[in-house]
Amino acid sequence: MRKAMVAAAAAGVMLLVAGCGTEGGADKGGSSTTGGSSSAGTGGGSEAGGEKLTADAVKKEIETAATGAGFAQDATGDPVPAELKDCMVSWTADAEKAADPKKSYTDTVTALTGGGWTEGQSLDKSGSTIKTLAKSNWQLKASNHSMGMLKMVMFVGTDTGPECAALFKADLEKNKK
Repeated sequence: MRKAMVAAAAAGVMLLVAGCGTEGGADKGGSSTTGGSSSAGTGGGSEAGGEKLTADAVKKEIETAATGAGFAQDATGDPVPAELKDCMVSWTADAEKAADPKKSYTDTVTALTGGGWTEGQSLDKSGSTIKTLAKSNWQLKASNHSMGMLKMVMFVGTDTGPECAALFKADLEKNKK
């Protein structure tokens, strides 16, 4: 059930990011998928060189940033469904073992932005923080829910290309049944 919820949530994020009517899932400048500031508007499409990131490259960037910031990966985190493995990355930190989960989360986001990810929209509510980052063809939701008793930090990335949008939509439909 938890796996289906993660896949459905990622599909929902993907549909919001890519939009049903956009061409190729790239932000054409009129929407706010990468945030409200003008400096964040450059992260929606391919990088300057036109190179597309792969799921493995995104996972490696997240893992390098997170472990460098003091996190270890939580082995019990939800795996990505096999049919979405090229379109989605999920990396869950073991926030219970981190000395300071909030600082490690901030340091991870800082390392990612230093590595070319563009920070977009941010939401802080009830002790939780969710930041949207973009790089090349990927959107990344970095979430920190480490206040109080619940300690959960996750990084979920989705490829915003049209092929992946179709796979996310199909997976969402399959999980509705």
